[in-house]
Amino acid sequence: MLHNAIPPPGARCSLPSASFLILVVDDEATMRRSLADILRLEGYRVQMAESGEEAIQRLQCDTYDLLLLDLKMPGVDGVEVLRFAVKTAPETQVILLTAHGSLESAIEALRLGAHDYLLKPSSPDLILASVAKALKARTELLQREELLTQLESSVQALKGIKETTPPIISQRDEWLIGNGVRVDFDRRVIWNESLQVSLTLTESKLIKVLLENRDYVFTHQELVAKVQGYETTGQEAPVVLRPLVSRLRRKLSKFPGSQHWIVNVRGRGYGFEQSKTEAPR
Repeated sequence: MLHNAIPPPGARCSLPSASFLILVVDDEATMRRSLADILRLEGYRVQMAESGEEAIQRLQCDTYDLLLLDLKMPGVDGVEVLRFAVKTAPETQVILLTAHGSLESAIEALRLGAHDYLLKPSSPDLILASVAKALKARTELLQREELLTQLESSVQALKGIKETTPPIISQRDEWLIGNGVRVDFDRRVIWNESLQVSLTLTESKLIKVLLENRDYVFTHQELVAKVQGYETTGQEAPVVLRPLVSRLRRKLSKFPGSQHWIVNVRGRGYGFEQSKTEAPR
């Protein structure tokens, strides 16, 4: 839907804004700074990118809750960035902005996975209302995924599931990844001195494969075969793998320096950054 009216009072959702990180992407410096200022005044953490190319680079390095994304940019445009974000970080919400909107372009943006589509210039109230709704949707999505993760762990515990496949990596039960962060594969937890995060069985398998093969970039099909134990087509494998990688990255993101550990090599697949990990202990 195209938006051009200020939402009614009370339309914005009440969320702890300081906990969210937003990337503003616009090739116009004045517009980029203006949007960033509006969001910062509301309490959000904000980063900026002046091109689609820079936005994609940032998406490969950091985890964002939301992209505020200009549709028309030279080079890599907003649609290309949207497609990349949906594939690599499906929980990240995207709001597209354009000065030349049409019903067709709005429908296409929403079909591709954008949360909203706003006309430029939009009032600060309209922008903040859309941002709040998008972040609420993200929060609810993550809460549902966390419940599913807890349910999976509970079901495994009740059934007394035991690993029957050969170990994917060495018999050592714990790895020191880096920055004092360890993975305990017996207990299926990532931890350091101040934090402990549980892993599902599938997440544990995935990080084992990547850690043992730190100098290798796996294709999507290879990782699905090693982690899930079945073969997929080139089209099916990313659909199966990306949500799993996204969940694992989100858990790792709670630890300092972890945004660089799982590397997405465009056109090839995933690997674990060699220079960021340490030998198992």
